[in-house]
Amino acid sequence: MLETSARLLRLLSLLQAHRDWSGHQLAERLGVTPRTVRRDVDKLRELGYPVHASPGTGGGYQLGAGAALPPLLLDDDEAVAVVVGLRTAAGNGVEGIGETSVRALAKVEQVLPDRLSRRVGALSAFTVPMVRGPGPEGSAVDPGLLTELAGACRDCRRLRFSYRDHGGSESRRHAEPHRLVCAERRWYLVAWDVEREDWRTFRADRITPTPPHGSRFTPRPPPAEDLAAYVSRGVSTAVYPVRGVVRLMVSAEEAAARISPSAGVLEAVDAGSCLLTAGAASLDALVVHVLMAGFEFAVVEPPELTGRILAARDLLTSALRRAGHSA
Repeated sequence: MLETSARLLRLLSLLQAHRDWSGHQLAERLGVTPRTVRRDVDKLRELGYPVHASPGTGGGYQLGAGAALPPLLLDDDEAVAVVVGLRTAAGNGVEGIGETSVRALAKVEQVLPDRLSRRVGALSAFTVPMVRGPGPEGSAVDPGLLTELAGACRDCRRLRFSYRDHGGSESRRHAEPHRLVCAERRWYLVAWDVEREDWRTFRADRITPTPPHGSRFTPRPPPAEDLAAYVSRGVSTAVYPVRGVVRLMVSAEEAAARISPSAGVLEAVDAGSCLLTAGAASLDALVVHVLMAGFEFAVVEPPELTGRILAARDLLTSALRRAGHSA
């Protein structure tokens, strides 16, 4: 006898294969009793699949309209995980994967029951993707948290949550959520902080909801038209005490292959160069950050950055001499 989950998938396939099935026919095909068939049909209905039953000797089971595509038997978290994975794959820049993922995502969303479709639909509608880059190592985010945040964005519902900053300190926040922004390995929530009366960007993996949440609110104009660029500037520059701008001698597209949106903001100058704006804890750290990109560059600002590059050059030259290499 088939295990329950496999049997439910088989039952859905049978219901799709023919318009009408009697309970006895389904029982014979599945190798179970008619009573088990009735329980399985009830289970499919609980999962949101429209299975209709006609009484009487000529009656039977039918799969309702809108269920013509292959079955998808997922619980809430699994469905969200599939959608998140496909959305990530759609923007990962691997040749052939992006378009295929978009097609698969469309098919998945069509076969989801209404109960799940609304949740993952909010996640898709209220998420802004960043341009792909190598990015930092990400932290795991609960799929249920993402759909809760996306649902609050959709419903214009104020959120109450505990937030852990970079140093590990926690604070209580009351915010009006606007959009989720997803990088390749991290998710961010752009929201209006009610107590601080300003826009803030929160890393989703540092958010712990503390319901009950607040009342509905009237959406405010967003802090920027391009929210992906807004978040990129915030996490790569604004949070650091030192900021610098350099001109890279490569196109913005080539630079983006090595520099993630969370590591700096790129702005095209011409076909062969672009500006990189980045932040760091110190000018010396900024020098290392720029050098690690591996591109030729020229300093735009601040002037002091040139002095730190000269100091780094002297240190490297001295190290080479000690190792027996000529300058």
